[in-house]
Amino acid sequence: MSAELETSEGVDESEKKSSRASEKENHTKMADLSELLKEGTKEAHDRAENTQFVKDFLKGNIRKELFKLATTALYFTYSALEEEMERNKDHPAFAPLYFPMELHRKEALTKDMEYFFGEDWEEKVRCSEAAQKYVERIHYVGQNEPELLVAHAYTRYMGDLSGGQVLKKVAQRALKLPSTGEGTQFYLFENVDNAQQFKQLYRARMNALDLNLKTKERIVEEANRAFEYNMQIFSELDQAGSVLARETREDGLPVHDGKGDVRKCPYYAAKPDRGALEGSSCPFQTALAVLSKPSLQFILAAGVALVAGFLAWYYM
Repeated sequence: MSAELETSEGVDESEKKSSRASEKENHTKMADLSELLKEGTKEAHDRAENTQFVKDFLKGNIRKELFKLATTALYFTYSALEEEMERNKDHPAFAPLYFPMELHRKEALTKDMEYFFGEDWEEKVRCSEAAQKYVERIHYVGQNEPELLVAHAYTRYMGDLSGGQVLKKVAQRALKLPSTGEGTQFYLFENVDNAQQFKQLYRARMNALDLNLKTKERIVEEANRAFEYNMQIFSELDQAGSVLARETREDGLPVHDGKGDVRKCPYYAAKPDRGALEGSSCPFQTALAVLSKPSLQFILAAGVALVAGFLAWYYM
């Protein structure tokens, strides 16, 4: 009996060691930041994939005026992101991911803004409330928790290099934009010869960052925070679809509700080629009221601006 117990205990101990070694190997693999991000944001990706807004956009159901406003939201988002990346280009938690020549989009977006709005475009456009919330978060992270900047950079740029290419083709076809790239310069990465190889390099650099597991988990949380901002927008978009279809229109534009001076509403597109006018922000009352007001166009635009980032996870 004693011999049997010893043998049994010996086998158990051997199995335990083998199991621990296997768990350690799996833990090491899962400790890679790219893997943690992929697994940790999977639920958010699934929800984004199933929003009606994403499905409609991929089908080419988008108006030119809306696409112009989406470009505006992209401009403000990337202006903030690249400002903070420049600020932290020497920070050890971000420096290896600093690729200004290959990735930065502000210059390309400036060309797109000029194409859509004219040379004086800066006087015609404003950042939407939804986009502004994300801009403020990016600035906060860059100035206070720069290690979390990785979450925003990875989500945006990897999306642009993958899902963004799909959006470019959809936009050119649906809006009859020039095949030579006017209006879609944002999607053109002239200094990236092979997008797939570059994404592999980027992930490798990201995985090599000297970060402890707790910091990596905070980066995943930050990525989910960004998704949550946009899930709220997508929820509004799903509810707004049928409202837009029934909305009374005058001269091709939503009728103002008569409350206040329309010229003071920064989210009101007075004419397709005039952009948004300057002024104070529009008040939100009830959910239904929000969906029927002209400010909805800019809420929609902010959503389009961030779809490309979500699509990255479908095409990586």
